[in-house]
Amino acid sequence: MEIGIDRLACEANAVCVGFAPDVFDLDDDENLVIQSGPVPADQVERVSDAVKSCPKNALFIVG
Repeated sequence: MEIGIDRLACEANAVCVGFAPDVFDLDDDENLVIQSGPVPADQVERVSDAVKSCPKNALFIVG
């Protein structure tokens, strides 16, 4: 499982960071950063919840 982002829709409000801080983060310019590569097995449920909870539907699961 990997995560994609619609950068035009993302407002970087950090809801996803609250669900899965090991996968999502905000950089110094308040842009969303997603850990590269597949989501670690122990983070799949948290990341799925983050994707479902994104207020702008800017996150999506790839594969």
